Amino acid sequence: MINIVLFGPPGAGKGTQASRLVKKYNLFHLSTGDVFRFNIKNETDLGKLARSYMDKGQLVPDDVTIQLLISEVEKHPEVEGFIFDGFPRTQPQAKALDEILTQRGTSIGMMLALEVEEEELKKRLTLRAIDSGRPDDADPAVVQKRIQVYNSETAPVLDFYRAQGKAVLVNGVGEIDTITDRLYAEIDAVIG
Repeated sequence: MINIVLFGPPGAGKGTQASRLVKKYNLFHLSTGDVFRFNIKNETDLGKLARSYMDKGQLVPDDVTIQLLISEVEKHPEVEGFIFDGFPRTQPQAKALDEILTQRGTSIGMMLALEVEEEELKKRLTLRAIDSGRPDDADPAVVQKRIQVYNSETAPVLDFYRAQGKAVLVNGVGEIDTITDRLYAEIDAVIG
């Protein structure tokens, strides 16, 4: 079993790449963003709470996100591994994820961090707002806030995995297939 954290700022291509990694390595894609959007669309209590933060470009609080993650992991005991996309976003979430997986006899095998410059991220998010109908990507002020929140609150998670020797930086700029090949090479180097 391998569990991978796919990491990077908003618009780095995590969702696109995660779907490819899921197919090749038979992993379960756990995207907190997708789960939050599902709950928002269905107007659950969690969705309403998450929306109140997301609409301002803020992170959903750790305790809410961690409870969501635990329930999602427990729904899939049969999988060969997880690819975590959009989680963990803070060091407390990273510590909680380690504890959750340790209780299940597994751990994070690696963190793949997609690196993309800010101007490229803004271009990608603008296109995603149009192509995917993601209203959270349409407002430049919200996008800028999300990037700022990533830089101040989420980027330090890289240090958490770097200290464990599990962080791998991957150039997230170029053709989609080229980026995918870079990710495959890094995973294959770890799983042999």
